[in-house]
Amino acid sequence: MAKKLYSNKMINRGGREGQVHSPNGKLDLQITPPGKGGTNPEELFAAGYSSCFNEGLEEVMAEAQIDAEHIISADVALYSGGASEYHIGVVLTGRIKGLSVEQQEQLLAAADKICPYSKAIRGNVDVQLSVDDTLEF
Repeated sequence: MAKKLYSNKMINRGGREGQVHSPNGKLDLQITPPGKGGTNPEELFAAGYSSCFNEGLEEVMAEAQIDAEHIISADVALYSGGASEYHIGVVLTGRIKGLSVEQQEQLLAAADKICPYSKAIRGNVDVQLSVDDTLEF
């Protein structure tokens, strides 16, 4: 059985037009539709996924003894298939300084295999991996 490293709790009041906070006081955010001043669930998911995936990338790079600057961008989109039929899609874009596109693609694919977010949504969410050597560090 896996050992739990830690857990986090968030509380929402008001759904997509409400407020979310952590009982420990670290986060207290207004949730609004895009363009209305607050954040939204997809933006929060993008923040978590890009951070988690980048940590996985660091791990596979360390195993391959590659020490290079790297960055991950997560674009999370909300789709509607009709009345109450919503789903998300994700494009993860990475850049690893000094490596070929092929090497970067291999490392992104390896990170995708170990990232907890990727594992949690595999088979349920369309995730595309891409390399973009123009991403700013």
